[in-house]
Amino acid sequence: MKLLFLGDVVGRAGRHAVTKQLPRLRDEMAIDVVVCNAENAAGGFGITPSTADELFDAGVDVITLGNHSFDNPSGISLIENHDKILRPVNYPPGTAPGKGAGLYDIKGYQVLVINVLGRVFMDALDDPFKAVEEELAAAPLGEIADAVIVDVHAEATSEKQGMGYFCDGRASLVAGTHTHCPTADTRILPGGTAFQTDAGMCGDYNSVLGMDIEEPLRRFTTRMRGARFTPASGEGTLSGLYAELGKNGLAIDVKGIKRGGVIGD
Repeated sequence: MKLLFLGDVVGRAGRHAVTKQLPRLRDEMAIDVVVCNAENAAGGFGITPSTADELFDAGVDVITLGNHSFDNPSGISLIENHDKILRPVNYPPGTAPGKGAGLYDIKGYQVLVINVLGRVFMDALDDPFKAVEEELAAAPLGEIADAVIVDVHAEATSEKQGMGYFCDGRASLVAGTHTHCPTADTRILPGGTAFQTDAGMCGDYNSVLGMDIEEPLRRFTTRMRGARFTPASGEGTLSGLYAELGKNGLAIDVKGIKRGGVIGD
């Protein structure tokens, strides 16, 4: 089985990078399953029905979110009712619509996808490790699930790496999201889990984390808030993590993917 995880889609530039690059990637690399973080897909904050449809139509199988899951009001009912859109699993029970994990039949494979939010330097939710443990135990790799994909949406590299080792040997792929910069530590962990601390973003890298440069710089230099952040609108890069799995659902090959835009291969 071949998996592709795409980092945070930021605004129109990110969506266009996915719609332009993903169909050809699926064909070129014979990819079976695509999971994409899209918490910044709608104008840089949240998700809407139309932005979700754009990504699904391009070939995304499951969408994950993060701390901006509910920033766009039109996305709340979508999260609540769409089976293949996941918000973080560690919201306290009964506090948020939707769900944080799902077991999906994709091309005849049973694929468990988990979305979890870190707590270090973030608005803290429930224990992310306990929440992930419960989902891994409910659909063990090699018994119920043919593949397990974990999106750990977190600020601290240490927490994302900790989640990678926590899941090692029990997940096929663990990818960090949220910080929008692809890290250079793509590897297979000792237990066989494909890992990257951050998968980067799908968006315009001629920016500050996908946003037009002027307002972030103004805030850094004056310590004053002004206009709302606006997603950069140049050519976007598709950025993510690819893994090929063996029959046991663990990785036998892994590599970072960057296509198009200013940092694309």
